[in-house]
Amino acid sequence: MAEQLTYTSAIELDKKDSLAPFRNEFYLNNSHIYLDGNSLGLLSKRAEKTLITLLESWKTFGIDGWTEGDHPWFYLSESLGDQIAPLVGAKAEEVIVTGSTTTNLHQLIATFYNPSEGRTKILADELNFPSDIYALQSQIKQKGLDFHEHLIKVKSRDGHTLDEKDIIAAMTEDIALILLPSILYRSGQIVDMKRLTHEAHKRNIIIGFDLCHSIGSIPHELSEWGVDFAFWCNYKHLNGGPGAVGGLYVNEKHFGISPGLAGWFSSSKEKQFDMEHILSPAHDAGAFQIGTPHVLSVAPLIGSLELFSEAGIENIRIKSLQLTRFMKDLIEQEIGDAHFIFRNPDEDHRRGGHLYIEHPEAARICKALKDKGVIPDFRSPNGIRLAPVALYNSFEDVWNSVQILKEIMENQTYKNYENKRGVIA
Repeated sequence: MAEQLTYTSAIELDKKDSLAPFRNEFYLNNSHIYLDGNSLGLLSKRAEKTLITLLESWKTFGIDGWTEGDHPWFYLSESLGDQIAPLVGAKAEEVIVTGSTTTNLHQLIATFYNPSEGRTKILADELNFPSDIYALQSQIKQKGLDFHEHLIKVKSRDGHTLDEKDIIAAMTEDIALILLPSILYRSGQIVDMKRLTHEAHKRNIIIGFDLCHSIGSIPHELSEWGVDFAFWCNYKHLNGGPGAVGGLYVNEKHFGISPGLAGWFSSSKEKQFDMEHILSPAHDAGAFQIGTPHVLSVAPLIGSLELFSEAGIENIRIKSLQLTRFMKDLIEQEIGDAHFIFRNPDEDHRRGGHLYIEHPEAARICKALKDKGVIPDFRSPNGIRLAPVALYNSFEDVWNSVQILKEIMENQTYKNYENKRGVIA
């Protein structure tokens, strides 16, 4: 730290914050400081408005809502793909809003995992979110193979981060496909997607990324990097709401490939209602849809994405880095003797939108924080995730939350709670 941080420091940073007006776009509970946007983003007024708009279109048009109104349902997935494309650095036709995170992963693996003699294995990592690993195991079993043998997981050297050199070393001749997270949820580390894609393609290996913890938090250049595929949820940093429809990206070089899991909405729009029994897939990412768009579940995303377009992902990234840096420095300054261990990479280019700190009493501390009005995220066995979000958190929020944490640690009020997670952590 270059200088002592104070409450005045926080207020001055807020005064200089060009994104500060976006805070008024969200429904904030004035008695709480919400630091869990990396798990579920808050509701914005525009998201509420577009949800009501889509309900009204159902009320007004009935079945004609598929082609009438401000947001015709038949083209909604493609329209939203166009809006999300700048956030992932892709062409509009390479992105589609559809399915759920895991459904989209199943679709992409079913499409791109084609084991052949000598290339039968999938390369992943031991730190990935469990649902991704479950899906990979399932897809390997669907090919009649044993996932214990054919799913390779890169080891972490410290239990929290991945070294790209280790991933590259694991890109052996028997690897058919690679799936990695863009940001590790247990450390906030950003993996070098550009480098890893280049190295995979040098070895003729298909590579894809789970963007759940990065989309809406950091910029991407998926098309420029040549990434083969990606998928994500829209309810974290993109604030699409609980159970929001997910999204996927497929590089245009793969257009024309048949989807591994075909469905009615995989069809070319021009042919979809011909009701033929031979699929004519869409000639873009729309081919990787399966079923009918979940119109009411995707409706809030329309309004939410307006905010991202206005704010700009580069500006969001700049403020996000400032917030996490301010929070980390402040915790070290105010309660450096509390035995917290930061698991984030310290370098800005490797740090995502949340802090991951460890403490033996983490579950208790999270419960105490929540009772004091600070909403964190606990990760078993001893992790605390804190996500000050650029669009609705302020530097004053960070100052106040750290002061509450300091009080909890100094007075040991966390000892009033059981050191055990709740049903939802």
